[in-house]
Amino acid sequence: MIKPIRILLQTTIPTTEDDWSIFRFSMLQDYLASIKDEAGNSLFEVTGRDYESDIVGSDPVLSSLDKSDFDELWLFGLEVDKGLTEKDIAGINAFRQRGGGILTTRDHQDMGCSMCGLVDIGDIHYFNTKNPDPDESRWSRDDSYTTYISWPNYHSGANGDYQKITIVEPIHELLKNPNSPSGSIEFFPTHPHEGGIGVPSGNANARVIALGKSLLTGRNFNLVVAIEHHQDQQGNTLARAVANSSFHHLVDYNWDINKGCPTFVDEPPGDGMKKEPRALEDIKTYVRNVAFWLAN
Repeated sequence: MIKPIRILLQTTIPTTEDDWSIFRFSMLQDYLASIKDEAGNSLFEVTGRDYESDIVGSDPVLSSLDKSDFDELWLFGLEVDKGLTEKDIAGINAFRQRGGGILTTRDHQDMGCSMCGLVDIGDIHYFNTKNPDPDESRWSRDDSYTTYISWPNYHSGANGDYQKITIVEPIHELLKNPNSPSGSIEFFPTHPHEGGIGVPSGNANARVIALGKSLLTGRNFNLVVAIEHHQDQQGNTLARAVANSSFHHLVDYNWDINKGCPTFVDEPPGDGMKKEPRALEDIKTYVRNVAFWLAN
């Protein structure tokens, strides 16, 4: 029997009922676990967990991730304080050096900025107070509705709605969908304040593969960055990685608003994902593509 690819879905916050803890990613976990080959064998074994601190304040799984039998890490940078420690960062970097693929995603302003120490990945995520977007014209609020959130905060739409994405040619295999009329993924879930990502000047191993568009300013913003295998300065071959501008592309609430959300979410939701079944199919196809791509 084929050995399933082992995926760790991991948040950077402790389990909290009224927050974006891992239980709010149940649809993602269930979908990945449901993917089977023609013989009915599960292709992915999925573990979901929140951040736990050991006696020295680090997460025992992340800080020793390179010694685990996981093949992929899907990291949701959800903290607004604390987050990953230096020991956690070292464990994750070593995991990628030994061939572990990584997806990282976060959200507005400084949410998830403890990821800044990750090789390559930390340079691709732009925050408000750390590693800001090199384009200073983007140092301003895009979403003007939720005034307590600062940049980057691109308004692609309401939670529960979908956006028509722009593919950056040539089309990347992560964005192909043979079941779509166009042959490609067209829709992603929307969010009122997505974060910022980009490719630093001189980085030939990464590229922006999809763009979103702000409904308020009309400005395009980077939606997904894909990073290919390459060697680091020590000669290690780093595994592939993906960066998404917002974890809301993958959370239950943005796939099905009936799943609910934390009480601090006060923006009115939409119902576009309910009305357009292709939108949910597209994001699931993207998830499937990422899971296979990171394993190669």
